[in-house]
Amino acid sequence: MDRIDVRLLEQLQENADRSAEQLMEDVPLSASAIQRRIRRLKDDGVIERVIAVANPRKVGAPVCCIVSLEIERERPELLAQLRRWLNHERQIQQAYYVTGDADFVLVVAAPDMESYEALMARLMHDNANVRRFTTNVSLGPVKRGLAVPIDGA
Repeated sequence: MDRIDVRLLEQLQENADRSAEQLMEDVPLSASAIQRRIRRLKDDGVIERVIAVANPRKVGAPVCCIVSLEIERERPELLAQLRRWLNHERQIQQAYYVTGDADFVLVVAAPDMESYEALMARLMHDNANVRRFTTNVSLGPVKRGLAVPIDGA
């Protein structure tokens, strides 16, 4: 990636809905050259996907919980089973396999605490390898995003 790719990617991470013509204001290329670079970034896997970021309160998922999971054993087949389960649960926005006291950290968006409690009851029922979980309920976002800092920016 050259410095133009970096600048383009920074702009797209901020707002991927901008047209090539709008991106020309910040990237010194023609609209067609910008479109070619975006296509290449997608083809090369630099841009994994383009998504819309919804406001949780406006779509009925205002409760945000940060959850730490501890597991009993780190056997590969048990980890694979838990990962599949986590990937299929819509309320789980993000899941990380981590070092430290917890084994996994989850970000959960739920419509209310009852729904969150039901999710965690299913988690414990369906995954006997989960020893325990700890929940932190978010009082409000300070920063929310998925933009990756890029070297050369």
